[in-house]
Amino acid sequence: MIRKIIQINEDLCNGCGACATACHEGAIGMVDGKAKLLRDDYCDGLGNCLPVCPTGAITFVEREAAAYDEEAVLAQQRVSQNKPQVPAPTSQACACPGTRSRTIERDSTAPSRTYESTSPAQSHLRQWPVQIKLVPVNAPYFHQAKLLVAADCTAFAYGNFHERFIKNHVTLIGCPKLDMTEYSEKLTEILRHNDVQSVTVVRMEVPCCGGIEHAVKTALQASGKMIPWQVVTITTDGQILE
Repeated sequence: MIRKIIQINEDLCNGCGACATACHEGAIGMVDGKAKLLRDDYCDGLGNCLPVCPTGAITFVEREAAAYDEEAVLAQQRVSQNKPQVPAPTSQACACPGTRSRTIERDSTAPSRTYESTSPAQSHLRQWPVQIKLVPVNAPYFHQAKLLVAADCTAFAYGNFHERFIKNHVTLIGCPKLDMTEYSEKLTEILRHNDVQSVTVVRMEVPCCGGIEHAVKTALQASGKMIPWQVVTITTDGQILE
């Protein structure tokens, strides 16, 4: 079948291994110091490996390839989980540390401050990264998460964004106009493989922001799950559109 799949340029690959670590499906391995696509049927075509490559050696192509075999991937993951674990290095040479997935612990007993306060407002961000194209599909913070999918302009337009929207949510942001990518496939996998409890979409009133709402709606339908969701629209002058 003809489908979207990754392609690795060996001349650009510097052998850092960041892509192999980012590929949860095990499609990429290191061979003779270079990254290799080991199995077409293990590559889901979502591209978690792309943003971690420091040299731009990985791109998408459309070519004849075996269909993604989710059952085979899950079986391989179970085998890998039963193997003795080798401690991971504290850092990856040449890989951007800003893409490292992590949970941010917050003191829930600390008093909340809103943007009207003269004191610094409290951040409610619970995880990193936040960009839709960078988050790992199977990140542990998606477990029983209330998901916030927001157009990135909304946080700048609405002054009380952390308190009103980010608090108690796992936050994903993006801009369908600037990223020039389709978010629905990545969001579908997140919803399909995790027990997400609800989804809140926050978008701007401008027409191009409809892309992020459409991506979430498409992902919810494709995931086959009945998950409560809502859409909140922010005006360009920072008000919630009732």
